Amino acid sequence: MSLAPRAVLVHRTTEYEELLARHGTHGQAEFFLSSRGRSIGEVVARHRHTGRALDDVAAAVPLHWRRSRVERADLDRFLFGPEDVVVVVGQDGLVANTAKYLSGQPVVGIDTDPGRNPGVLVRHRPSDVAALLRAAVSPGGRTDDLTMVEAVADDTQRLLALNEIYLGPPGHQTARYRLGPDAPDGPTEAQASSGVLVGTGTGATGWIHSLWQERSSGLWLPAPTDARLLWFVREAWPSPATGTSLVAGELERGHGLRLTVESDRMVVFGDGMEADALELTWGQSVRLGIAATSLRLAV
Repeated sequence: MSLAPRAVLVHRTTEYEELLARHGTHGQAEFFLSSRGRSIGEVVARHRHTGRALDDVAAAVPLHWRRSRVERADLDRFLFGPEDVVVVVGQDGLVANTAKYLSGQPVVGIDTDPGRNPGVLVRHRPSDVAALLRAAVSPGGRTDDLTMVEAVADDTQRLLALNEIYLGPPGHQTARYRLGPDAPDGPTEAQASSGVLVGTGTGATGWIHSLWQERSSGLWLPAPTDARLLWFVREAWPSPATGTSLVAGELERGHGLRLTVESDRMVVFGDGMEADALELTWGQSVRLGIAATSLRLAV
């Protein structure tokens, strides 16, 4: 007998909850905000709106389904199952934070604050949840399969990201490394820079787009479902020992970029989550490319 599907509701603590955790009482939080020219009223209103959205989403889960709830800070300790349907309730960034822990489960993005969030990944409203959950477990359920990027180190450490992966020194200063295509006879170059960024089409509206625009790059920005990545080296420094000829490019499926560390320490993190980073030391190498896993975003 097969298990009933499980709806996993992913959310994050609201700003109001964070203020109470930090300051202890509503009054102290109100005083803190007022000293900075802000009103606690708007913070409380958003908190209540988010709470109502979570209640509406939970009420829309079919009665015979199993259900669970996980906060963003606990994602790295939560075990997702193959029969899960993941309902992300919040901002676009929360979908990206969740994607790295999944392995093909369908994701429903619910916008708790329409007009404030771009709604690129949280495309739906709480009133849509019941229909989306039914579609997610139906044979004809539609998803957009968004390309993800992965980093795999030579010690088997692995990191997934939906938007981009950053490799560089802690503190974003200067790192030394050797960079080149992941091919036996590919050219490599010793470089000194503030890091390397490898991004997807989903990330092409953010950090990758900023570098692409700054350099007036002739590379074509990928769409979220395109099996293609862009990569850029940040602030490469030319010297007698380091070069600047390999500073941008694209990666298709089956092709990778390899970086070998020539500094004491470098970090690798995805989608801005520096607290969940891989650490590499001198002589280690890491391969970057398109991940076998995609984010299956319900439409």
